[in-house]
Amino acid sequence: MTNTKKTSAEVASLASETLRNPNSSAIAKSLAASALAQSSSDKQTSAEMETKAGKALQSPKYAEATKTLAASVVAQSNKAR
Repeated sequence: MTNTKKTSAEVASLASETLRNPNSSAIAKSLAASALAQSSSDKQTSAEMETKAGKALQSPKYAEATKTLAASVVAQSNKAR
């Protein structure tokens, strides 16, 4: 089953800011790139990104912005997985 959800404008803006920030972590930039790629297309989250996002959501060490990006990425994953 395909997922037709897209990244919201608010999350896309956060993703853009994250990618431009030299102090953003690698995981935050990876999640931001995935979220941004899904903002104007029918692309779905890959299984690898879904796993990364899930781990970020469960870890207390990530910032709230990173968790917001992770939640967006998970929400756009393939529902069949």
